[in-house]
Amino acid sequence: MAELATEEKLIDVLQYIARERNIPFEMLIEALEAALLTAYKRHFGSEANAIVTVDRQTGEYKVFHRRTVVETVEDPKLEISVKDAGGPYQAGDFFDEVVKPKDFGRIASQTAKQVIVQRIREAERDTVFNKYARKLNDLVTGTVQRYEQRNMYVLLEGRDEAILPLTEQVAGEAFRINDFIRAYVLDVRKSPKGPQVVLSRAAEGLIQRLLELEVPEIADGTVEIMAIARDPGSRSKVAVRSHREEVDAIGACLGPKSSRIANVTDNLRGEKVDIISWDADLATFVMKSLAPAKVIAVELFEDDGVALVVVPDYQLSLAIGRDGQNVRLAARLTGYRLDITSETEHAEARERYLAEREERAGAESAEGAAPLDEAVEAEAAPPDVDAELIRRLEEFRRERLGSE
Repeated sequence: MAELATEEKLIDVLQYIARERNIPFEMLIEALEAALLTAYKRHFGSEANAIVTVDRQTGEYKVFHRRTVVETVEDPKLEISVKDAGGPYQAGDFFDEVVKPKDFGRIASQTAKQVIVQRIREAERDTVFNKYARKLNDLVTGTVQRYEQRNMYVLLEGRDEAILPLTEQVAGEAFRINDFIRAYVLDVRKSPKGPQVVLSRAAEGLIQRLLELEVPEIADGTVEIMAIARDPGSRSKVAVRSHREEVDAIGACLGPKSSRIANVTDNLRGEKVDIISWDADLATFVMKSLAPAKVIAVELFEDDGVALVVVPDYQLSLAIGRDGQNVRLAARLTGYRLDITSETEHAEARERYLAEREERAGAESAEGAAPLDEAVEAEAAPPDVDAELIRRLEEFRRERLGSE
């Protein structure tokens, strides 16, 4: 096999590929062994037993044809007689015979080369997949390579391609070809064409990673991010708390002269980021989440997941925000539905909500009781009772309950 005859040159090539493509050298050696094995089976038949070894230092390779020592040979490709094996061999032993490279031939050599190329490609794909799987939910940087059907393709580290789908792009952010971009690794998938790295500029995780990058207190765990609510490209709210009394969580995130939060905003192309102090008391947290609006009172209905919020008349529009953005982000941050009313309309709104709540509870109670009542009536009614009569009696019972 002329192409593989110079072992030293071959091992040099594999070492170069390992360095250049960032593929483990041992993986390439295994690929070479698999290639020689495939070539041998192609030449001698798929049923032939073979063992391949490659010297990691010199590149010298040997292919052994393994046969079982038997008394009577039935298949010469798989068996050898005790007499022919000679020496200390006995029936049941394995007899390994070196197959010289010249026995492979030109076709076998080409097969080996094809298998090597395929295994290198597979190894390269596995290396890329594993590399970015470790970076899942983390930040990566790259340059914009091209657009296809409004999806952006980004070149990471100068060699690996990733996709930023239209659904994960932020409206209003314009990136041109060769622009630098920082994005969040949303997913890493295996596909027939190789690993696919899916990026996001709209994920809330992007906010968290940027803050960890800019705020040392978050990176070392002194300050913890408790919740994030984001309207990509416009505004975000981040709730934080400090694990040390002497460290102000909001001040740490803002940084000297608000420099830290300014860097985060720059990375987000101008998106405003509000830092809010998290509070274990839910009512207090709801008040803080509606900043910059001032809140007079909060009444919680935990079973409904609703909070009735009272604000001064002149603060109502501020609390709701443009197109409802402020209250929407606060609701997502706290996990509660926030019903905001002005101080003058609070009493009426509260009565209306309590009436709806009572009506809803009554309806649920009636629905829950109906199957049991129907089952009792069905059991008490004789088999020959008219079904229409039972239906009318049930309607009469429901009307009477409703009037009461």
